[in-house]
Amino acid sequence: MFNSQFCSKWAPCILGLLRIVTGFLFLQHGSAKLLGMPHVAMFDGLQLVSLMGLAGVLELVGGTLVMIGLFTRPAAFILSGQMAVAYFMAHAPGGFLPILNQGELAVMFSFVFLYFSVAGAGSFSLDSMIKKS
Repeated sequence: MFNSQFCSKWAPCILGLLRIVTGFLFLQHGSAKLLGMPHVAMFDGLQLVSLMGLAGVLELVGGTLVMIGLFTRPAAFILSGQMAVAYFMAHAPGGFLPILNQGELAVMFSFVFLYFSVAGAGSFSLDSMIKKS
């Protein structure tokens, strides 16, 4: 079942689905910070002109771009860097291992976005539709 022909055929579709789901999950962090939806109490009163406010803008705009597959490579590269900075600023001081410092999600997002920055958007993206035109 998992021969190279099968994998080659489905890889762009799975990449596209991973990109859509990852972008959707990520943009929720930004919408919680900036729009209050979903409501996360720790973001009440968040100032737009702050480090968390900037993170919210990157998460909302970048997550949306990644989800729809527009400017995927540069957006994902920026978001990968954002998550690396978030990990080292907020999580690493709590200990070396991500499972102990609650940094698993930041690490995972960072490396998945780094992958998108190299692999591109895959199927179901505006980038691929623009490329075909």
